[in-house]
Amino acid sequence: MDPLVVLFAILAIGLILVAATGFRVVRPFEKGLIEFLGRYQKTVDSGLRWIMPFVKRIIKVDMREQVIDVPPQEVITKDNVAVTVDAVIYYEATDPVKLQYNVGNFIVAITKLAQTNLRNVVGDLNLDDALTSREIINAKLKEILDEATDKWGVRVVRVEIQRIEPPADVTEAMHRQMKAERDRRAQVLDAEGAKRAAILRAEGIKESQVLEAAGRAEAIRQVAEAEKFQKTTVAEGEARAIEQVFAAIHEGDPTDDLIAIRYLEALQGVADGQATKIFLPLDTSGVLGAVAAIGEMWQEKKEA
Repeated sequence: MDPLVVLFAILAIGLILVAATGFRVVRPFEKGLIEFLGRYQKTVDSGLRWIMPFVKRIIKVDMREQVIDVPPQEVITKDNVAVTVDAVIYYEATDPVKLQYNVGNFIVAITKLAQTNLRNVVGDLNLDDALTSREIINAKLKEILDEATDKWGVRVVRVEIQRIEPPADVTEAMHRQMKAERDRRAQVLDAEGAKRAAILRAEGIKESQVLEAAGRAEAIRQVAEAEKFQKTTVAEGEARAIEQVFAAIHEGDPTDDLIAIRYLEALQGVADGQATKIFLPLDTSGVLGAVAAIGEMWQEKKEA
């Protein structure tokens, strides 16, 4: 075999292998930065890319949202209490060129920046405010970090404070204070409950007495009305009976002798009762005269 042919075949295979090494795959969540002889040339999207070996290179930049854990650190609050604070930072790349060329080590840079500003923000608050204002601290840190990292081609999505831990003695004192406050609230609630119960019992007794008095008054009124109705009914009955008797008497046209005899019979019936006194009507002269005349006539018949 001709040596030149063999040489050309080897060179061809070598060129093919070298050319094959220039293929690069950029994944969907990445951007590719192409450099030509160490100088930035352009940015390419995801897909299969070929670059000239030994002359160009491609740098892949992850565009997904990332998270950084800020190590715990001690912070002195405004009221001179040392607390341990740590946080997490969520960010995403917005400009791969700035992220690659404007900062040497982005992770270290943003971690140190977060620690410094975390000390500043928490140091401006009292312990109680720091423990109850996590949302405010998160918002301030996000604003500060987002503004500082804009030149690095990064957007800070959010910052979350994981924990703010006071010293053990302060934590114990806070627990005692919280327990005392809860005991005080419980005592206040018990006192208010007892007061409310006493008021309700007094109001119940009062309403019961009022209803009982109203019931007695209503009973007395009904009894009085019943007695009044009974008396009225009896009086009306007696009046109607008298009217009927007088009507019957007038219809029968009785003589004085008959009236006198009926009068004596009525007196006899009255005398048979338990009464000790008998009241006679004022106008009895005519009746007594008739009785006297009947007596005289009876005596004359007896003598004859």
